[in-house]
Amino acid sequence: MLDNLLTGLSIATTFSNLGFAFVGCLLGTLIGVLPGIGPVATMAMLLPITYGLTPIAALIMLAGIYYGSQYGGSTTAILLNLPGESSSVVTALDGHAMARKGRAGTALAIAAIGSFVAGCVGTLALAAFGPLLAGVAQHFGAPEYFSLMLFGLVCATLLASGDFLKAVAMVIVGLLMGIVGTDVNSGASRFTFGAANLSEGIDFVVVALAFFGLAEVIGNLIRQGDEQASVSSVGKLMPTRADLRQATPAILRGTVLGSLLGLLPGGGAVLSSFASYMLEKRIAANPSRFGRGAIEGVAGPESANNAGAQTSFIPLLTLGIPSNAVMALMMGAMMIQGISPGSAVMTTNPTLFWGMVASMWIGNLMLLIINLPLVGLWVRLLAVPYRVLFPCIVVFCCVGLFSLNYSPFDMYLAAGLSVAGYILGRLGCEAAPLILGFILGPLLEENMRRSLLLSQGDAMIFLQRPISAAFLLISVILCSLLLLTSARKHRAEAFQE
Repeated sequence: MLDNLLTGLSIATTFSNLGFAFVGCLLGTLIGVLPGIGPVATMAMLLPITYGLTPIAALIMLAGIYYGSQYGGSTTAILLNLPGESSSVVTALDGHAMARKGRAGTALAIAAIGSFVAGCVGTLALAAFGPLLAGVAQHFGAPEYFSLMLFGLVCATLLASGDFLKAVAMVIVGLLMGIVGTDVNSGASRFTFGAANLSEGIDFVVVALAFFGLAEVIGNLIRQGDEQASVSSVGKLMPTRADLRQATPAILRGTVLGSLLGLLPGGGAVLSSFASYMLEKRIAANPSRFGRGAIEGVAGPESANNAGAQTSFIPLLTLGIPSNAVMALMMGAMMIQGISPGSAVMTTNPTLFWGMVASMWIGNLMLLIINLPLVGLWVRLLAVPYRVLFPCIVVFCCVGLFSLNYSPFDMYLAAGLSVAGYILGRLGCEAAPLILGFILGPLLEENMRRSLLLSQGDAMIFLQRPISAAFLLISVILCSLLLLTSARKHRAEAFQE
């Protein structure tokens, strides 16, 4: 592992890769600070640019945007009580309470230190456990991959906020959109409705930009307009010894919890931060302190979301399963570069894997330097009204879309999908399950058909293979438990009415 890490460092420390790591971290911090943009929308907007980059440079930059946004999101959560990122929602509870007491600087410093420690541990976990999982994945056949992908979709659906049935519906819509085009085996057109432009399918970049870029712009314009929040003063940055003594155990617990939850399909930074806050509040000697400026309420969640962000790369790079919407975009970027995510990455392209791992440690170091000294700059940026930002975002999206195939059809399709995405969002249907279904749909179908070819049409092949049967059984149990819980909740609500 040490030899591989040294090899990765030699790749990550080249001048160009260091530059892309810095750009990714800076952009990540910026979009984390600016509420209403987010890493998913930013990565979707930058996907067209990755066509002109080397695979390692593209992935280093996109990864930096993701874990950089976890740092930046805490700034607005603490200073404005307005989380720049969904994983920073719980940070706002105690972080802003500390800011109101004149301790915003301490909260920001603890958040940055916890994020750095957790990010480093998460990177080491990726380096240590990635090869082990990749070794296991090499024994997987088509039935195992089909069941694993189905399990990943089930978990992503279960952990989606909102109604379970709506999440399932969005996954199915994504699956259907993913198989639009020409069937590779039979050559028949599917769901093209006679449009020649759809014969090669819907481009991933079009879907990502429509649902996470343009639809977000529409929603933000309607929700927030030009409202500006008052910024708390930063104050002294350096935490005291007493602060560090209180925060260190929470940082360590958050790091371990986030590292574990980041491995789960559907997990990642958001789930990790909420779980860490609940843990800290439960084990605290005086839980009433939480929500009033408890430093553990900042240290734990901020460490957990960064550890979860790092380890969520493990299922993608070893099993080829994106655990959340951001990882789905990373998977799309890899496929754009002609790389098949999964265990083959380590064997066929080890320099890519280890270079990316090493770049994460370098990126975390960059973020520590970028965040604390530049707090004043980030505070000034918060005064930029959204009416100034959104035209730039729309123009950038349109230029990126047109540069894909120089096709006006892509622009029209993205415009229609963005309106559909906004309407679905208003109806409580999340875009994340759809994008996961869109990415995994073709792979799910491919592995299912390959399995049935191997078994000469006998569907029992999925139950005759132990690993495949185990994933299917767990998926059925999870769905059954959630349906029972949902049914009980509806009965209780009906009884109260």
